[in-house]
Amino acid sequence: MTILNVLITFCSISFIIFGISCFLTSYMKTEFVRYGLDKWRMLIGALQLLGALSLILGYFYFPILTIIAATGLSILMILGFGVRLKIKDTAMQSVPSLFYALINAGIAIIELNRLH
Repeated sequence: MTILNVLITFCSISFIIFGISCFLTSYMKTEFVRYGLDKWRMLIGALQLLGALSLILGYFYFPILTIIAATGLSILMILGFGVRLKIKDTAMQSVPSLFYALINAGIAIIELNRLH
């Protein structure tokens, strides 16, 4: 298993879980109220699910889709990191979004290099 496989598998599983939890858990509903983004929860959950599925499909069938999905998830997580900073969350609460942003940026870069 290559590093790309590991990163895509890790991110896909994570974002499927995060996306589903946006739709189903009261915890995420409460968190989105705390973020001031309660009206965006369903859209963000859908984008997370779409990104996760696109990472997988892109890896196996359409490499450009992986690049687009990883870039989109990276942007989503950078914005999430900004929200965390804005509401003055702790480093422990904020760093995971930055971590996911960097992983997805790495996926996009690795996949872009793989196409050349």
